[in-house]
Amino acid sequence: MTEETTEPLVRIRGLRKSFGTHLVLDGVDLDIRLGEVTVLLGPSGSGKSTLLRTINHLERPDAGFVQVGGGIIGYRYRNGRLHELGNRAITRQRARVGMVFQQFNLFPHLTVLDNIVEAPIAVHGVPRKQAAARARELLERVGLAGREGSYPRQLSGGQQQRVAIARALAMEPELLLFDEPTSALDPELVGEVLAVMKDLADSGMTMIVVTHEIGFAREVADTMVFLDGGRIIESGPPAEVLANPRHERARAFLAAVL
Repeated sequence: MTEETTEPLVRIRGLRKSFGTHLVLDGVDLDIRLGEVTVLLGPSGSGKSTLLRTINHLERPDAGFVQVGGGIIGYRYRNGRLHELGNRAITRQRARVGMVFQQFNLFPHLTVLDNIVEAPIAVHGVPRKQAAARARELLERVGLAGREGSYPRQLSGGQQQRVAIARALAMEPELLLFDEPTSALDPELVGEVLAVMKDLADSGMTMIVVTHEIGFAREVADTMVFLDGGRIIESGPPAEVLANPRHERARAFLAAVL
């Protein structure tokens, strides 16, 4: 863990986002330091997934900003004002922020290997031989050595999600975002994905995780953040938030899921 005096890897200030008249994020401020795991909790519609999607500019914020490693995601300063970057520049920036989705999002017509090597080759210009060697290393890390020639339809949901994690890692991100990565899985497959995520946390990967897996959050998270109505209403170490939530909405939610 880094010293308290160091700058956070992720700095979020005043983040607001609406869809039509519906305010989804209402002035979110959040700091995350290098190597920390932050778990986002809250009821459906509280803004958790939208917050993740604004961090890597899949959703454009209406106000506020997200900094990762000191750079503002999606924008640059010019003449004292923020200007949105073009698609190619945003894609290069986004490569620093890996994301694992609920529904895997693997390309069904590509093998496991090709799913993993496509982005490093296209975005970073990595030679295919080098990208393939790295992909095989990552498949071994997530427990899928030897499956590089398989297609997604030949894998279980848990295996597909582990391929999705390997694909995100192939871009060498500074930060990994997980949007309910186990919610689409059969219960017996959840553990294999959580084990990979725990290994990543133990290795020092900075992670922001939306999940309802409270046991995982208690064991792995450095900080637990509770959102409701697009605002952070509770934040702190898991033991503190779970044992003694201060806000009534947090108490009611945790009483229902614990």
